[in-house]
Order: sequence, then C-alpha cells, then structure tokens
Amino acid sequence: MHWRRFFSFVIIGFALSIFCFACTNSNQEARKTPKTPEISIPPETQEIIKTAGSSGLFNPPRGDVRLVAISDLNSAYGSTDYDAEVDKGINLLPFWQPDMVVCSGDMIAGQKKTLSESQINAMWAAFDRHIAAPLRKANIPFGFTIGNHDASGAKKEGNFVFEQERDLASEYWNNPEHNPGVEFIDKSQFPFFYTFKHKDIFFMAWDGSTHRIPPEKMAWVEKALASPEAQQAKMRILLSHLPLYAVAEGRNKFGAVMANPEELREMLEKYNVHTYISGHHHAYYPGHRGKLQLLHMGLMGSGPRPLIGTEEPSAKAITVIDINFDSPELTTYTTYDMKTLELIEYKQLPRFLTGHNGIVLRRDVEYQDLKAEEKAACVEKLNEKLCGNQ
Repeated sequence: MHWRRFFSFVIIGFALSIFCFACTNSNQEARKTPKTPEISIPPETQEIIKTAGSSGLFNPPRGDVRLVAISDLNSAYGSTDYDAEVDKGINLLPFWQPDMVVCSGDMIAGQKKTLSESQINAMWAAFDRHIAAPLRKANIPFGFTIGNHDASGAKKEGNFVFEQERDLASEYWNNPEHNPGVEFIDKSQFPFFYTFKHKDIFFMAWDGSTHRIPPEKMAWVEKALASPEAQQAKMRILLSHLPLYAVAEGRNKFGAVMANPEELREMLEKYNVHTYISGHHHAYYPGHRGKLQLLHMGLMGSGPRPLIGTEEPSAKAITVIDINFDSPELTTYTTYDMKTLELIEYKQLPRFLTGHNGIVLRRDVEYQDLKAEEKAACVEKLNEKLCGNQ
C-alpha cells in the first residue's frame, strides 16, 4: 500500500515537472519572439479593400517614415461635395498607417469672385468633414500647401484679386480647432509660407498658388532652407501647388508652372532639397530634373488631364511615399489608381516629357539613358538648354 502511494506521488511529481518546464520554455519563447500587434481595420476600410480583386490590396514594405500624398481634391466652383475617390482615399488611410498625410493644394473649389463669404465657409466646413476631421480623429498630421482654388495669390494693381478667399482660408487654418497637427518650425506666415518637421525630415510649404513668388518671400525661403533646422535634417521636402515644369496637356504654358524654374531648381539643389511635390496639372508623373526629384501628383477630385504627348486622361491617384534614410534613393513611391486600386507602374508612363519650359525625365530614367533620336526630338521641339538635365 505504501509502495503504491510512493509510486503515485513520483508519477504525479514527474508530470508536474514536465508541465512546469514546458510553461517556462513557452514563456521564454514568447519573450524572444513577441507577437506583432494586429492593426485594427475599420469596417469601411475593409469593404474598400475587398474591391481590390483576388490578389488583394498591395501594401508596400514600410520605410523609416511613411507619407501618403494627395492633391487636387476639389470639384466644380463652389462645390461642397467631393468625388467618391476622395472619401475612398481617406478611408483607406488605416490600411497604410501613414506617419503623415501631405497635400499639394486645391482642397476646396474657390477662385471665383461671385462666391459669398457663407459659400466659402461652407466649402471649408465640407473639407473639414470629409478630410481634416477624420485625420485629426486618427491623430495623423496633415502638411499641406495652398492651391489656387483655396486662396489664389493672384494680384491686380498690387492687390489680391481673391483677398476674401485668402482671409477666410487663413481664418480656417488658424482656428485652434483646425490644428493640422504638424510640428511647426516657423508658422508666422501660416498657411501661405511655413516650415515644419517630422522624424528628421524638414518640410517647407510655399504659396505656389500663382507662378511667381515675391522677392521678399524668396528671401524667407532661402533663409529657412539655410537654417540649422533644415540643414541638419536627414531630408528636405518642399510642397508647392504649381510644378516647376509642365507635365500635362492644357497646362503646358506660361502661368501654369512656376516662373524661372531653372533658377528655382538651382536654388533648391543648393540647399539639398530632395523632393518637390506639386499638384495643379491633374496628372501623375514621378520625374526628376538635375538632382531634384519632382513628384507631380495625380488628382483625386474632378478634371484629370493627359500627360504631354498623350491622349488618355491620367488616372485619379494617391501615392504612398516610404522613406528609408539608408537608401541612396531615399524615397519609394507606390501609386494607386483610385478607381481600380491597381498599381500605376513607371513603365506605363512616358520615359520623358517635353513641356514648353524643359524636359522632365521619368524617375527611373537618366539623361544618358535616352536614345540619340529621343534627344534629337527634344532639341527639335525645344532647344539644347531646355533638353539638358544639368
């Protein structure tokens, strides 16, 4: 009897030892390989993802910093409605989990003298409902630049033609309830000229709602870019509405691009600005000229345009920018057709564009990669200087 009890205790003790050993090892493994927390995707986002097809919605490898870039959200003059692609893009943000959203202008549908104060305020209220409030709720900072339909800087006889729109835009953005959540460096001229930073990246937004920046503002631009905050950052990005060079049909003309683009590019390269993000042309084109990367944003609102030399309107688009500080390229673009959610690949776009004020090369094409006949065609259309890339 005693022997039986003795063996029973031995067996039970052995089993308990094995169980405790297993628990200990399990806990050690859990500490070694912690589980990655699952991201909560809202139902409305899940429903959009389902429309991406059998292969699902592509999510690129995440960089050190992730931006989502949007542009030209507006519809017809005075509209307080937004195209479905705008809401679609905002609702997809939880899938990409960006550190920040940046916008290259035209958030509302102004630039019309007959619009009343109440109509302009109604447009900003609609923008807040559709875009700004969801970003604030999600704690996603919003860096933006003013577009011509937000608060045009056009002047006549020294006065702003759309002064009321500029005043109301300033009133909206300087309301503490509409804080965009960025870490300002200089906001003394916000929302028209200002600087901010995020995770070792220096951002500048200038008023590119018209083609000329006044000399006194250019002095501010150079001083800001030369500052320790800018030069000690790992990267510098500029947000403008008008691009430096033409990329779209219907906008390939003086006044639809920044004046003196070569001088501006030389100045930006001097201060090692890496990327110039712009809108206004309503056509997606990832390009470069010289050392400056030129991200021409596709629109999300109304009125897509064809790229120069093409006939089909550019797709409505949204771009995810992943920044890897150790990569020579620094940035990787993943751009989606907002109607189909398919990726827009570089090879789908022209190797270069010859606008009236200079050649722009596709991002993956270098000037030396151009064939002799391609260079000759550019020179014939423009001239030697505008067809060079230095």
